[in-house]
Amino acid sequence: MTFQELNLHPEILQAVTDMGFDEPTPIQAQTIPLIMEGCDIVGQAQTGTGKTAAFGIPALQLVDPNERGTQVLILSPTRELAMQITEEITTLGKHMRKVKTCAIYGGEKIDRQFIRLSKGVQIVVGTPGRIMDHLRRGTLVLNKLKIVILDEADEMLKMGFREDIETILSDVNTDHQTLLFSATMAKEILDLVHKYQKTPKIIKVASKQLTVESVDQFYLRVRDSEKTEILTRLLDIHQPKLSVVFCNTKRKVDDIVLDLQTRGYASDKIHGDMVQTQRDIVMGKFRSGMTRILVATDVMARGIDVDDIECVFNYDLPLDEEFYVHRIGRTGRAGRTGKAFSFADRNDSFRIRRIESYAKTKIMKQEVPTVKDAERVKNNLFLYEVKNAIDEGDLKPYKEMIRELRDMGFDDSDIAAGLIKLQVNKSKSKANDGDPFEHTGASAGNVRFYINQGRKQQLRPKTLLDALRVEAGVSPRAVGNIDIFEKFTFFEVTRDCADSVFNSMSGSLLQGKKVLVEPASARQA
Repeated sequence: MTFQELNLHPEILQAVTDMGFDEPTPIQAQTIPLIMEGCDIVGQAQTGTGKTAAFGIPALQLVDPNERGTQVLILSPTRELAMQITEEITTLGKHMRKVKTCAIYGGEKIDRQFIRLSKGVQIVVGTPGRIMDHLRRGTLVLNKLKIVILDEADEMLKMGFREDIETILSDVNTDHQTLLFSATMAKEILDLVHKYQKTPKIIKVASKQLTVESVDQFYLRVRDSEKTEILTRLLDIHQPKLSVVFCNTKRKVDDIVLDLQTRGYASDKIHGDMVQTQRDIVMGKFRSGMTRILVATDVMARGIDVDDIECVFNYDLPLDEEFYVHRIGRTGRAGRTGKAFSFADRNDSFRIRRIESYAKTKIMKQEVPTVKDAERVKNNLFLYEVKNAIDEGDLKPYKEMIRELRDMGFDDSDIAAGLIKLQVNKSKSKANDGDPFEHTGASAGNVRFYINQGRKQQLRPKTLLDALRVEAGVSPRAVGNIDIFEKFTFFEVTRDCADSVFNSMSGSLLQGKKVLVEPASARQA
């Protein structure tokens, strides 16, 4: 089946073509026609199978662009997933100028959301708690509703949203479709199905196998002390456009991303200790390609929904076999292929076998690449770039320089070898000179830091100055601007104090609470 056979609006087909998709995934092929016929659906599928488009495409197909009221309501367990769904549906509907989609969730000012809703939004994506809040205030009205979608219903129930979900479903008095998507079919899910759906069509997709089959999987025998070095060799050899490195702890994430940045790799991190605004900035840079390597914990895996991820690295083997499937499902998506590399020591053989059994897959052993392997790839890439430069022409001024070197008694072979050596050494020097404090958005001579306390925690400038003096030995005279926000703060210190602040403050106690202190990202334009 192709998307053309689904009788979609030309605007939707154009968006699908723009995204590079020709054929629907199995869940899309089974689900889209049934939803367009008006059926209630129960879809058993996990992230990575294309289920967002499976309900997003027919939702766009069925909305009336001339009706400004909310016609589709999508419930999601987390704000990250709500934002992800909103982004994908917005992309699918980008040629449908009159159709608007917005996300509403906790952590953002409700007044802003009210303004967006008041302008007319046909598709609303939100977390149950914030949806309930808008319904109570009357800022969200569902009297034009056509479709209710519960995405990752099992996760919403685990998070305690059952009462909110039932209240929302009970209050919808229009004749509507109810679509439910869940990775599992526990009793609580079946209760919702029986209570709120009308003879639903059941669709099951063997999501674990689908997610895994499009990914080439390898494991390498690596001691813990060697992992970062081997990771960088693999990055140099495979040159992925985008990649994700998974760790089991937030502290490990912090350590690895600092090490990668110091080595000159365009990397950043995402984990649960970061505030929402920070996570949004990091994901924006990753999607745009400004950041090519994302280091993350399992908690953040579901929010990493980027189609161009080519490699996943399991720096630590996951604590649960299901996490493995979630992790490698970040690559090999929507018809593409990907690679997954897992680091394991000699005692991890049983864990590899358990993952293979659980995911019904084969993880091939790969020899650890040597430094020469990585250098060989780098050299080949350099030769390719030289070839392109020659093909582009405009070499006259450089040829004159070569003539001058010939006049000094060097032959062409020596000149070329010397230039290549010079370039390779410069590249090595640049990679070894990375400075994690270089691009923090600070004023000249200073470094700007982030700390996860703000007005809500009653942080005052004097409290921060005292902590910097006691914990890091920093004089108040070495502290620059202090910008205190609701839940976090930015402050500047002179460059010579930056190492002491970073090494001493993060993990220390401030006002009786453990704090996170890290170099800030460069200010956004």
